[in-house]
Amino acid sequence: MDLLETYRRSLAEFVDRVEQVAPGQWSDPTPCPDWDVRALVNHVVTEDRWTAPLLAGRTVEEIGDRFEGDQLGDDPVGAVRQVASQAEVAASHPGALDTTVHLTAGETPAGEYLNQLVAEHLVHGWDLAVAIGADPRLDGDLVAACTRWFEARVADYRSGDLVRPGLDVRAGADRQDRLIAAFGRDPDWTPPA
Repeated sequence: MDLLETYRRSLAEFVDRVEQVAPGQWSDPTPCPDWDVRALVNHVVTEDRWTAPLLAGRTVEEIGDRFEGDQLGDDPVGAVRQVASQAEVAASHPGALDTTVHLTAGETPAGEYLNQLVAEHLVHGWDLAVAIGADPRLDGDLVAACTRWFEARVADYRSGDLVRPGLDVRAGADRQDRLIAAFGRDPDWTPPA
């Protein structure tokens, strides 16, 4: 599976998870200690809002602070659908994957940036699923692709405090549990009683 298809499927999987949030679950806790369900979804939407301008060659300075604060408004599911559609169109634009993205960390190939977003959608999609009691199983092909990408970068991500320290997993843990643990989550996390 090529990167663009991986990215599209990761977006769709995240949108599917958001569509399962019940009205009373937006303030429920997630595996991310500082975020409830709404804050977690807002974080991912904020990240996805950057996709179109960054792939179009804009810099962080040019974009400024327009994506700060609440990005969900009165219709969180609608906001997620809208931004996912815009991000997919931007990533699918001819030549988009051949560009360089201007991130705060420096000049980054667009393909590397999309891989970062795949990880964002998968890991936070899992966070969301376990928070709301949805099926936490992720697309196995996406997990495999993300694992291959992250294994080559885990040391950089940890040294830059971009992810939580990895956790040990039980013997025989499957690929998804190992990926979730590599991003500092307990694969057996459940909401507090």
